[in-house]
Amino acid sequence: IAVPMHTALRVGVKVAGQVRAVNPGCHVCFYGLYALLNADYLLAGVADSVLGGESEEALVALVERVLAAAPAGTPSPRASLVKLDFPPPARAQLPGLKQYVRLERDGRQELTAYVEASRGCLHRCRHCPIPPVYGGRFFVVPRETVLADARQQIEAGARHVTFGDPDFLNGPGHALAVARALHAEFPDVTFDVTAKVEHLLAHRRHLPELGGLGCLFVVSAVESLSDTVLAHLDKGHTAADVRPALVAVRAAGITLRPTWVAFTPWTTLADYRRMLDFVEGEDLVDAVDPVQYSIRLLVPPGSLLLESEAMRPWLRAFAPDRRPPARRAPAHRALVLLSGAHPGPVGPRRQPRDGDLT
Repeated sequence: IAVPMHTALRVGVKVAGQVRAVNPGCHVCFYGLYALLNADYLLAGVADSVLGGESEEALVALVERVLAAAPAGTPSPRASLVKLDFPPPARAQLPGLKQYVRLERDGRQELTAYVEASRGCLHRCRHCPIPPVYGGRFFVVPRETVLADARQQIEAGARHVTFGDPDFLNGPGHALAVARALHAEFPDVTFDVTAKVEHLLAHRRHLPELGGLGCLFVVSAVESLSDTVLAHLDKGHTAADVRPALVAVRAAGITLRPTWVAFTPWTTLADYRRMLDFVEGEDLVDAVDPVQYSIRLLVPPGSLLLESEAMRPWLRAFAPDRRPPARRAPAHRALVLLSGAHPGPVGPRRQPRDGDLT
C-alpha cells in the first residue's frame, strides 16, 4: 500500500483493514514517506512491514520471499538510501490515463502523464515529510528512463507531463537535459514542475528556456507571507522573495501556482488577510486551488518541527486516531471574520480555466 502523503495513509489504513477482513493471512506492507514516519503506529497492528526511501529493491525482495512462502520477517523500518538502477515503470496493469487527472486547455480536457526525474531533496524544510526520510539527499533518475516512461504514456494519449520531483531544480543541469530531450522528441507536449522559491530566484536565468521547452506552470511552496512563519518552517526564502520569483516566472511565460500552509501556530489573522490580498492583487485566484486556503500545519512523527523549541508549547501526546471536533473549519471562520459575512452556503464552483488540473 503506497502512502506518499497523509491522505493516502488515512485511506491506506482503511484499505488494510478491509484486506485483513478478506484475507487474514495476507502480508500487508506499507511503503512511502508516510509509511516510514508512522512506522510505530503501522507495525502495532495495521501492517506487517514498512519500507521507505528508495524502497523498490527491498519491496521486490519482500514480495519474492512472500511468493516463495519463505518467512518474510519484519524489515527494519529504516529509509533505504541506496541509489537504484531504475528501469522504466511497468504501467500495463495500471488503470488507463483516462482514470487520472487531466489538464484543462482551450476548452478541452487533455490526458496527462506523470514522471519523476529525481527523488528526495537537498533541503530540510522543517514541515516537509521528505527530510526525515532522505536527510537532505536526492537521487536523479537516468534521463533515458524518464524519457522512456514519458514516451509510453504519451503513446497512450498524454499531451501534458507532470514532473513529480519534490524540486525539479535540485539538479538544474539534469532537469534541463531531461526537459530538452522531452521537447526534442515531443515538441507539442507541455509539462509542469515543482520548485522552491529560492531555486526560482537562484536559477532564474533558466526559466525562459523552460518556458520555451513547454513548461506551462510551476508549483512553488510559498507557504506564507509571514517571515515569522517562514523562519519557523525553515523555508529558505522570505516574504520579500515571493514577488520577484513571481515576476521572473511570469517573464518566462510560465504561470506560478503557489501553495500555502494557511494555518500554523504562528499565523495571525493579519497574515491570512495578507495572503488573500496577495492572491487577489497578483491575479493568482485561478492559480490557487481552493483547498490551499484551509490547509493546516501537519506534524507527523519524525517531523523536523519536533526538534524546534517554538513547537513544543503546541504539542500534546501523539493520538493517531484522533478526529477533529465537528465544527466549522478554521479557514471558514477566518473568512467569515475577514468578510463580516454570515456563514452560509458556499457559492457556485468557478468554471475551469486553461492550465487547471481536474
